[in-house]
Amino acid sequence: MGIATTIGLDIAKSVFQVHCVDAAGEVVARRKLTRGRVLGFFENLPRCLVGIEACSSSHYWARELIARGHDVRLLPAQYVKPYLKRQKNDAADAEAICEAVTRPTMRFVPVKTPEQQSVMMLHRVRLMLNRQRTQLSNALRAHLSEFGIVAPIGRGGIEQLLAVINDENDPRVPADARLCLQMLEAQLMVVKAQILENDRRVRASARETELGRRLMEIPGVGPLLASAFVATIADAHAFKSGRCLSAWIGLVPKQNSSGGKEKLGSISKAGNRYLRQMLVVGAMAVIRYAERNGTRRPWLVQLMTRRTAKVAAVALANKTARMVNGRQQKSQAAGSPLGPSH
Repeated sequence: MGIATTIGLDIAKSVFQVHCVDAAGEVVARRKLTRGRVLGFFENLPRCLVGIEACSSSHYWARELIARGHDVRLLPAQYVKPYLKRQKNDAADAEAICEAVTRPTMRFVPVKTPEQQSVMMLHRVRLMLNRQRTQLSNALRAHLSEFGIVAPIGRGGIEQLLAVINDENDPRVPADARLCLQMLEAQLMVVKAQILENDRRVRASARETELGRRLMEIPGVGPLLASAFVATIADAHAFKSGRCLSAWIGLVPKQNSSGGKEKLGSISKAGNRYLRQMLVVGAMAVIRYAERNGTRRPWLVQLMTRRTAKVAAVALANKTARMVNGRQQKSQAAGSPLGPSH
């Protein structure tokens, strides 16, 4: 039996599956491992090429295996799917990963550091907290409307409703209802305080790196988007050009071309949804400012005369993504962007 040179590792919460092949492509081992035995299994092997689908906890396992001397590649799940034969199970998934990782044209996901994952956690928690704030505000409005109490939209309206809730002498709100509404108010205050603290940490993470400060010089890129780019893209050189980054984010037209005839549709909306949303929001802010105060960018002026604001925003977001990629590549060529600059 040969020595394993390439391994497909299908990870899960408790049960892991490995598929090992030698240099000739012959199967060396197929094995199911419990979580506690995974690292011990790889410690006893010589240096191997290990393929893992990019999913939950994949970056952790990649870092652990790299620390043990293995060459680890993370693969997007959609690129592994074509190599899956018939039935789907853990063994078949591991075999498909093992096959896909050896393809010369395969695209891989750079392994993120714990610091990058921590910053991205700030962004994910921020989204969750904002959803909770909206839910609580809507709940307060809906419950009070049952007693004929309404207020204008926006934060000012919520403040008016909170004043009604805390007015013990207001006969329109029964005692039991007031108690429930005060519970919702307490939760809303906690969520608001957490959002403020989260935003403070996001701004700090964007400003503490040289790359983050450079990205914030681009029109339409604020601390939130700069921080997200630094945390999401571990290696800017993984993209051959700015257009490749824009395509990965999903800001380029979908193609349905055949027979030499090009057919382009709307944007693909593939890839990282969060970055795409932030880029479009930033582009809309630039366009709204240009509509009110004018702009010296001839390209944007001509675009705004031909297209609606939202279409122009998507085109501007595409251009912004290319500019971001250029600055990231220059910064990473000069040094690491992740540590604080001195």
